[in-house]
Amino acid sequence: MSFTLPELPYAYDALQPYMSRETLEYHHDKHHAAYVNTGNNLLKGTEFEGKSVEEVVKGSYGKNQALFNNAGQHYNHLHFWHWMKPNGGGALPGKLEKKIVEDLGSVDKMKEDFIQAGVGQFGSGWAWLAVKDGKIQIMKTPNGENPLVHGAKPILGCDVWEHSYYIDYRNRRPDYLKAFLENLVNWAYVEEMFEAASR
Repeated sequence: MSFTLPELPYAYDALQPYMSRETLEYHHDKHHAAYVNTGNNLLKGTEFEGKSVEEVVKGSYGKNQALFNNAGQHYNHLHFWHWMKPNGGGALPGKLEKKIVEDLGSVDKMKEDFIQAGVGQFGSGWAWLAVKDGKIQIMKTPNGENPLVHGAKPILGCDVWEHSYYIDYRNRRPDYLKAFLENLVNWAYVEEMFEAASR
């Protein structure tokens, strides 16, 4: 199974003003495309050829750094585009909200801690909500790493690499994370991933 670049699930200008057309064009058409192309070249002739993205990510972690970097970023972005939608944010689906309150205190506390994780990730990386041992946790990872390689299943991730926000927010990473949570998150997709992770 080689990697393929998916179409965006919305128009390039659909997330404005919180994420510009220019950002999405660069981020999807250049950055994500590069992870796909480089990843496919690095897959050739390895034991991971024909495996799912998840298997490549888990299997190459700590063994084949270059392949892992590209496979990890491909996996992260496959979901990142779906973790956002036009007119996102708003109320969380009931079951998901209940579990977040149970595990993280409150929705506001979750948002605060999620923003803190993203701001506190030095350099490039991601902020996450992930399910581990049946509980929702907040995590942060460097570069292309994700919760899969730490025994957890991601249900929401925010890309804090500079190419994700610099055109629109310059160095204001906290503002970008706040805009992401309040105006972009597709909570229905988060709930889908939560249900899959809870099975």
